[in-house]
Amino acid sequence: MVFTIEILRTTDYHSIFYRMRKDKSAVLILEDGTRFEGKSFGYEASTSGETVFNTAMTGYPESLTDPSYEGQILVTTYPILGNYGVPPRREKDDVSEYYESDHIHCRAIVAQDYSFLHSHWQADRSLADWLKEEKIPGIYGIDTRALTKHLREKGSMLGKIVIEGDDENAVPFYDPNAENLVAKVSCSEVEIHGQGEKTVVLVDCGVKHNIIRCLTRRGVKVVMVPWDYDFTTIPYDGLFISNGPGNPDMAVKTVENIRKAMAIGKPICGICMGNQLLAKAAGASTYKLKYGHRSHNQPVRRVGTDLCYVTSQNHGFAVDQETLPSDWEPLFVNMNDGTNEGIRHKTLPFFSAQFHPEASSGPKDTEFLFDKFIAML
Repeated sequence: MVFTIEILRTTDYHSIFYRMRKDKSAVLILEDGTRFEGKSFGYEASTSGETVFNTAMTGYPESLTDPSYEGQILVTTYPILGNYGVPPRREKDDVSEYYESDHIHCRAIVAQDYSFLHSHWQADRSLADWLKEEKIPGIYGIDTRALTKHLREKGSMLGKIVIEGDDENAVPFYDPNAENLVAKVSCSEVEIHGQGEKTVVLVDCGVKHNIIRCLTRRGVKVVMVPWDYDFTTIPYDGLFISNGPGNPDMAVKTVENIRKAMAIGKPICGICMGNQLLAKAAGASTYKLKYGHRSHNQPVRRVGTDLCYVTSQNHGFAVDQETLPSDWEPLFVNMNDGTNEGIRHKTLPFFSAQFHPEASSGPKDTEFLFDKFIAML
């Protein structure tokens, strides 16, 4: 099955502009043989990874640099990409101001329409130029509505982008979930961020920089450690487990260290992958979702209340809350599909959220979870 799309323009200027472009043809091939034909932008190279979709309308610089997208081909359902360019690389206190890490983690990005003209007061270059700098392919002219529908019906699947002139048989499919992606994206040595009377150990499973910003803004010293670091050997007041990519079953050492921390009894909070790893440390199991949750508009209800929050999410695995031990309970539940969105211990200061409170879909939303954690220290 082959899908193609004709890009229509509302003005003669745009129509002429796009017809004059000489972008190479490119094709996205899924593991079930389905093909989506388009044009190349960004870095001209073939690649492969797990094909997933995100329904957010904005935020492609943040998504591309989110370590949780390591090894994935990102499909954007919003029809226009690149119209506001990308912000400058600027750091404050050794943390990026506008990005979620120091480089792009996606294998490639897919769009219906790429805007070769961008406009934003903070933009210092185009998305295409940035992709070329980091050697990341992009493909546009794809019928992303048909592609997203296909992934929703069949589930996320492996895919490969083949650029015109390359042999598609020479580009193998790549399954990122078959390797330990947490080890791949985690820091390699201990880092210190911020200062304060209280010390929070942050286990870097692929941490987004805004998590560091949210913690240091609340006046604590953050000691960020690698995914397999035994942090129980150093003094700390609370433990924070970050987000991260891939299969939580791969992060065995992290789970072992979390169990040690649970025996100590100091406050513990986790986000996304951190929710899954805390659940595994408690004795629960996780499973792979059909197509995952990747958006800025996931409704989540706090269990036992009528409070519902609109959340930002990026995960392909979930906690099987039916396997939680009797001294644990669900904290949040997804209103779309009923999957787990957080857990907590019934008597001890341990809790976590599957969604991203640091990535507020609105002005504040669920960032109060950071305040809740800090108040426990």
